[in-house]
Amino acid sequence: MSFSNGGRGFLPPQNEQEKLVMRRAQDLFRAACGRGAARYSGFLSDREQALCQAALNAAGCAEYSFEGGYPAAERKLLCIEPAGAVSAPPICCVKLKCAAFAGAGAPAHKDYMGSLLGLGLERSCLGDILQDPEHAGTAYAFLLERAAGLVCAELAFVGRVAVKVQQCEGPAAAPEPERQMCSATVPSLRADAVLAAMLHCSRGQAGQLVRAGGVEIGHVPVTSPHAPVYEGDIFTVRGKGRFQLAALGGKTRKDRLFIEYFQY
Repeated sequence: MSFSNGGRGFLPPQNEQEKLVMRRAQDLFRAACGRGAARYSGFLSDREQALCQAALNAAGCAEYSFEGGYPAAERKLLCIEPAGAVSAPPICCVKLKCAAFAGAGAPAHKDYMGSLLGLGLERSCLGDILQDPEHAGTAYAFLLERAAGLVCAELAFVGRVAVKVQQCEGPAAAPEPERQMCSATVPSLRADAVLAAMLHCSRGQAGQLVRAGGVEIGHVPVTSPHAPVYEGDIFTVRGKGRFQLAALGGKTRKDRLFIEYFQY
């Protein structure tokens, strides 16, 4: 498996925490080889997956994969499975079905996330949360096996809405994470220009967000409003959500660039 971040290429570790992610991946590799048994990490972001891949490639490990519980998962486990090792990734799916609520009161993704983490779970225990587009108030959460029992036993509310929790095999057809395709024109492929289009604000306001440390691209903090951006980049903006620069188009008569982006 390889990871691509548009034209950006692989970014080496940016801080001690990212170096630790790489060291842990190599430690898992050594443990798996030493005992001839499969070893698994917790759930990783796409940035952490790319760091693990680089670390394992450097260590000469070829027997690894990333699994998240369903094909289109974003957060995934690193699975190192030596030849002959028989095992399965320790991933469980639980169904969260909310009780009756007012039409506008259906829990949002952040409500499910906050309630699950509010049980004291580490972020690495929790994978993707998929809301059922056909049944408001129903969602599926992918968890480490050791966390699933706690969630089934202890989770009683999502926000202020009562919820029933049960372990399941996962949705028959896992819904794609909800996202909206939008289009805009920008003067250049700079962080402040593209963010201004995505957030419907001025470039000055977008630049302030960047300088304040409120923006990540590919899970790496951006410090300069002038930083170049590339097709495929994923933006995480504090308090605003996530966006992906999905496609680049041609130019307008005024020499502006057409872009298409997803808003999550």
